[in-house]
Amino acid sequence: MSVTTTNFGTVAQGARGEKVLSEPCIMVILGASGDLTKRLLVPALYNLECDGLLSQNFAVLGTSRTELNDEQFRENMAGKEDGLEKFHTRQQFDPAACDRLVSRMHYTTTSISEQDFFRLKERVAELDKVYGANGNVLFYFAMAPRFFGALCENLYKAGFRDGPGWKRIIVEKPFGTDLESARQLNEEILKYWDEEQIYRVDHYLGKETVQNLLAFRFTNGMFEPLWNSNYIDNIQFNVCESVDVQGRGGYYDSSGVLRDMMQNHMFQMLAYLCMEPPGSFEANAIRNEKAKLLQAVRVYEPAEVPKFVVRGQYGPSFSKEGSVERPGYRQEKDVNSNSSTETYAAARFHIDNLRWQGVPIYLRSGKALWKRGTEIVVEFKKPPLATMRGSSVSRLDSNRLIFHIQPYQGIGLTFQAKIPGPTLELQQVDMKFGYGDAFKASRYTGYEVMIYSCSRGDATLFSRGDLVEAAWQIAQPILDYWSSHPAGDEFPNYMRGSWGPKAANDLVRSEGRRWHEVVTPEVLERSPLFQGADPLLLRTVIISLRSISVEAGETIIEIGTPAREMYLICQGEAEVLDASGKVVSTLKDGDFFGEIGLLVSIDRTATVRAKTQCDLFVLEQGDFSRIMRDHPQLAEAMTNVAKERYQVTVSASQLMGPAENS
Repeated sequence: MSVTTTNFGTVAQGARGEKVLSEPCIMVILGASGDLTKRLLVPALYNLECDGLLSQNFAVLGTSRTELNDEQFRENMAGKEDGLEKFHTRQQFDPAACDRLVSRMHYTTTSISEQDFFRLKERVAELDKVYGANGNVLFYFAMAPRFFGALCENLYKAGFRDGPGWKRIIVEKPFGTDLESARQLNEEILKYWDEEQIYRVDHYLGKETVQNLLAFRFTNGMFEPLWNSNYIDNIQFNVCESVDVQGRGGYYDSSGVLRDMMQNHMFQMLAYLCMEPPGSFEANAIRNEKAKLLQAVRVYEPAEVPKFVVRGQYGPSFSKEGSVERPGYRQEKDVNSNSSTETYAAARFHIDNLRWQGVPIYLRSGKALWKRGTEIVVEFKKPPLATMRGSSVSRLDSNRLIFHIQPYQGIGLTFQAKIPGPTLELQQVDMKFGYGDAFKASRYTGYEVMIYSCSRGDATLFSRGDLVEAAWQIAQPILDYWSSHPAGDEFPNYMRGSWGPKAANDLVRSEGRRWHEVVTPEVLERSPLFQGADPLLLRTVIISLRSISVEAGETIIEIGTPAREMYLICQGEAEVLDASGKVVSTLKDGDFFGEIGLLVSIDRTATVRAKTQCDLFVLEQGDFSRIMRDHPQLAEAMTNVAKERYQVTVSASQLMGPAENS
């Protein structure tokens, strides 16, 4: 059988399309007693076994300082309460597949001492004979990076480089904590092993949606001609985490979001999305283009950092009575009470090459934000409004291409469409592709592709030494500036559950743009107004919303001014004031206001002022009226609100009026 392999982490295919197994090897997990092995590596191997991709000549040898025998190790990995039955990611657990995998798991106790590695080599040789692994060994460093140098040295001295077969090493991130330590780590590893033997794993690149960035760009001819500064206005990379540091304050306080998320995961996604077309899909061809892209990202001078980069740190959340409900970052366990570690970062980067010159590249990520979600938003340039001269169209919106990475996985495209009827009216609509709708596949951990690709010698999804250094060169000036300018009283500067600090909004607003908050139906249904709403209504509202953020004390609407939009509070509190300035009510998450002026075409009847930092969705008058007209369900809810809240009766003709005049 002749075999050809596809790259970028997909499953290799035989000449007649059959699956190609992982190559025979002994996978040695150094640090096998840790959570990484139990929660991620073993479930990944189980998925490969279930999908028929794991060679029968593949075995696992776990090793650590913990005293265990083979049976104890197998029980720990497969355990129902705290093992594979708990951490597997498939819809149904397959006991037979579990038994097949676990039967090939072995264990030996090994310390970091050189002598123990000679005994480790003997055990690997024994297993090689049993399983017919042809001398192939895959070493997985499931340990802290400070041990990588010693591990590489001890493996070399024990003679693992000698003999038949290939030897490959997978190392976990972080690849250093700054540029200097990254270079030092590379030197330590490459002192004993060749670059071709080192596979620096970033599990984020194992996600199907990240891999699909390459497939999307280079296998769809209609997009590549548009992929440049002539047609694209800006690109936004958003990684939102709703969780806080989750008891990992000791680790996080020496890391921060720039090191933990932006310098590695996000720069890798940036490279995939913006790199030049490679000469082929061979691993080095792709990695060469990724390196060129990262090397083209402008490295900031110290004075440029505060202009183009924003940092943030979350504060506590409060109960209705005003007491602390959940702590701020500085009150978390094992965190310095005056910590300047950022839990949020937003930046505007420049790619100084011919393709992307002048296109803003925005990155932002943070913890304790309003939702969990990772998206890439590609916003195209607007067509000139003059082309619609002679029509009733007064506004043209940008087309947007949205890559949903997690938790929803898919791709969306927004564009303008004519609303049915005798007049020319436009509405934004979207086309969506969802992985769950198009493919039948089990959810992977992200490590399956990495282990499988390494066993096949496919390094496409792994970082090379020069890629790691190029990413650190971009991040280092920012880290240096923050180190020399502690945050002090600047922190905390955003509330738990918000969209982040106000300065992040100012960063893009100063350039005439805004962050695109990707709203899901689940988010919209947090408001009682939309609970149980028709899915078509939710999609229509979502695509019509724009987002704004206001600081405490800022006026949102003022009494007596014309009504042009309705507001929905995503997060925060706002006060309603009457003509005398008296507070008559307080609005909270999920509440809405401003709709009465649109319903009956009157000026604002009250002032609304932000009591706390408020993140708001805005629905403009034309969109509001169109949605009222097209969705009687919402129109009925609105008329009921008007009657109950304002004692105003709104007729159907009043609802129809604004739509005709918009």
